[in-house]
Amino acid sequence: MRLHRIAAAAAVVVLALSTATGAAAAAAEDALMTVRVDTGLLHGDANATTRHFLGVPYAKPPVGALRWVAPQPATSWSGVREATKAGSHCPQTAAGPGQPASADEDCLFVNVTTPRRMAPGAKLPVMVWWHGGGYTSGAGDGYTADRLADQGNVIVVTLNYRLGVFGYYGLPGLRGSGTFGLQDQIAGLKWAKRNATAFGGNPDNLTIFGESAGGMSVCAMLTSPQARGLVDKAIMSSGSCRLNWPAGALFPGAPADRPYTSLRQDQADGLDAAHGNGCQSDELACMRGKPAADLVALNQSFSDHLAYGTPVLPLDPARALQYGQFAHVPVISGGNRDEERAFVGGAVMADPTLITDQTYPALLKAAFGADADRVAAQYPLARYGSAPLAWATVTTDAGWACPTVTADQELARHTTVYPYEFADPNAPNVNGINVPGFSPGAAHASDLPYLFDLGGLDLLKTQPQQDLAASMIAYWTTFARTGNPNHAGAPKWPAGTAHGRLQLVPDQIQPVDAAAEHQCGFWSTIR
Repeated sequence: MRLHRIAAAAAVVVLALSTATGAAAAAAEDALMTVRVDTGLLHGDANATTRHFLGVPYAKPPVGALRWVAPQPATSWSGVREATKAGSHCPQTAAGPGQPASADEDCLFVNVTTPRRMAPGAKLPVMVWWHGGGYTSGAGDGYTADRLADQGNVIVVTLNYRLGVFGYYGLPGLRGSGTFGLQDQIAGLKWAKRNATAFGGNPDNLTIFGESAGGMSVCAMLTSPQARGLVDKAIMSSGSCRLNWPAGALFPGAPADRPYTSLRQDQADGLDAAHGNGCQSDELACMRGKPAADLVALNQSFSDHLAYGTPVLPLDPARALQYGQFAHVPVISGGNRDEERAFVGGAVMADPTLITDQTYPALLKAAFGADADRVAAQYPLARYGSAPLAWATVTTDAGWACPTVTADQELARHTTVYPYEFADPNAPNVNGINVPGFSPGAAHASDLPYLFDLGGLDLLKTQPQQDLAASMIAYWTTFARTGNPNHAGAPKWPAGTAHGRLQLVPDQIQPVDAAAEHQCGFWSTIR
């Protein structure tokens, strides 16, 4: 489809979604700035298009004796609470602009964005966002949701959840080991359901969506007993349950990794962390006595440590998909065509000697062992022009794209799946990759500016990108409304996996055979 057709379709969709229909549209009025939630009155603020309630506690601060305890109900307040400023970020090291370091454990807050004008008695779809960041960084307020709420006519809730050692720590006998972050996410989702009506939302129409660690959490949540009856729809971006990164994919020398770990491994790592920090006995009490600032350095040790074999996640989420043991709700599932360029570019910037023509064979050997020569023949350096591009393609296909294809096929056996691939070759360089001869392309997280203003900034610089963003918002929010992203004037998005996945590119939205594009037939014979 040519650009002018996409732009015209997007304009029609945005107009249709940003207003109610018939008499309700005529009755639209400025929404109230003071609302009552289950813990008290909130006063928010607004701009020309949207209304905001920021920094609203959805659970008690997980401090002191509540560190490494399931989230507890938030305390009610008297009077009117000002909700015009986001709350503290959960403890983390600085991860870049807009993601400063924090050591404040009082961080369990939600932020609510709604359309500025709403019909009285509106019951809009509610979309609850779980941010990414490797389970170790990020916060809900980094994702300004004005375009989603205004153009899509939906309620958007973004939230903070415990990260790293605070969210995924485990010890033998510690109830909730490895799942505190996911329990926070679920508590935030329940808060949204309880309080949806106060903001003009429909408590019986909730969609969870997330990217990277947030998407991996969404996928895991679908396999949790707690998802039954709570989740109506789900969107997973770069976050399939099946992700399986070869050794060296996330950084040269790093071991093979997955988004989840066993409870036994999580608890063993918790003991190691305690003993390494001088807690040789009564580890839990000792670790609870440590200042948060002293524990933040352990966060990376608990990346990808969402634990299964637990009451919250009885099964490894990958196995649960395989067995069909998940909430059978409609799903949008996809990722980015060049996921690994974010990680490979970062590694080259850190040390240009790590990924070169000379080290490429050793990287393949470490990742694929006896199959390394077969992979080298399938992905020869001469085809890509540089070792970083070759290695990024190998690890994208093996670790991200093909596992997602497999997971989508497993989902589609039991529910309706709408698969996609984001593929803008000139997407905003959100990862700050600057390597000569190495284009970031559609790298990991580069799709986010098409849905959100990151850090409050609109990063889309061209009209075709803005048109694609409008189309994506229309797809996402139509799905939240109906369970089907298709709508009048938009390119058809086929359900299921038989027709590949919808590829999202400026000027052109059309199905693509992702399995062929990423050589998944070959990868089915490896490992």
